[in-house]
Amino acid sequence: MKNLLRGLLWVLLLGGAAYAQRPLDIAFWHTLEPPAREALEKIVADFNSRQRDYRVLPQYVGDLREGGIKLTAAIRAGNAPPLYYGEVSFVSRAVQENLALPLDEYLGALPGDFYPGLLEAGRWRGRTYALPVELHLPVLFFNADQLASRRLNPPPTWEALAAAAQQLTTRSAKGFIVVSDVYSFNAVVMSRGGQLVREGRPNFTDAKVVQSLEYLQNLVRSGSAVSRNIAEAPFAMVDFVRTKVFMGVAPITVWPTLEKRTPIPFRLGVAPLPRTPDGKLPLAGGNLMVLRGASEAQARGAVALWRYWMEPAVQAAWVQATYCLPLRRSAQPLLEDFYREDPRRRVVLGGLEQAAVWTQDPEVTLWYGFLEEALERVLKGNVNPRQALEEAQRKALTVERR
Repeated sequence: MKNLLRGLLWVLLLGGAAYAQRPLDIAFWHTLEPPAREALEKIVADFNSRQRDYRVLPQYVGDLREGGIKLTAAIRAGNAPPLYYGEVSFVSRAVQENLALPLDEYLGALPGDFYPGLLEAGRWRGRTYALPVELHLPVLFFNADQLASRRLNPPPTWEALAAAAQQLTTRSAKGFIVVSDVYSFNAVVMSRGGQLVREGRPNFTDAKVVQSLEYLQNLVRSGSAVSRNIAEAPFAMVDFVRTKVFMGVAPITVWPTLEKRTPIPFRLGVAPLPRTPDGKLPLAGGNLMVLRGASEAQARGAVALWRYWMEPAVQAAWVQATYCLPLRRSAQPLLEDFYREDPRRRVVLGGLEQAAVWTQDPEVTLWYGFLEEALERVLKGNVNPRQALEEAQRKALTVERR
């Protein structure tokens, strides 16, 4: 009997020890499409296998807009995940709604080789609420065969782009494609020295914003460009691949999809976004955000995952999969073969000095629909740009809380 009791005691002790060592689960919702999704899942799997304290469980919840809807529903139901992959423009909104946990106390000393300004994408009013992982800049994609056949160089200015679009346009194809979403329009505005938000308020009626929309409308009116609204946005890439348009603006992270997932019947050209001397390049992308309701241990686990993600070798592999910006200088030597193999991949590195977070206005998620409606009316319905932007501004101001 004593031996039996002693055996049961050992079983209980061993079972309790095994339970105590069980890693803490951290549900992780993200919005990344392939090939970035596979790269993310590999990083998480490697992180899970290298330590026993945490087990991060990634789950794809749709694109940025779909993910936002699902997250809102989960928050209302009280079952939001501890860790969420959010777009940089969502950070200030999450703070305003008391959704994101401040993370500075978990960070400690960070490596000193992060590129200047990139960590600001996760900060709001001096505190860290999100951890950048996939930051990118827009570039100009073009059909290199079509430009070469007309002896055209990639346009360095917006005036040169308009001229090239006109020369590229044929009966069956347009020179340029305009997508009337807030990010694409903002890329044009910022690169021309304008701002959609100034001092925390919508700035749609600013001269440079109006001029940017007039520029795009003139391209469409002249027949040199075609416009796609939000519902048609997924077809913009299809238009380009099928040689229905020859130039377009998109984040550089679209490149791997074009290059690896889509058969392209022409040489792909990639060039810096045209920019005026006072212009900026919009820095966008994804952050890791720890949501309210997460335990202290889960917050520490999320930061541990991010630190692993920031290791130079992991960074280098991540950049090669997604074409995003490397966040640390120490990853650069590991990327030299990648950049040497195709020098076009360096294009965004030259834009780091002109990069600025595209928006940190908490209300952007409330008013961007008004702006996109105005863009569609102008570019599809030929409405006066100033009038449309004035109306969008009035609507946007009604939802601003300040």
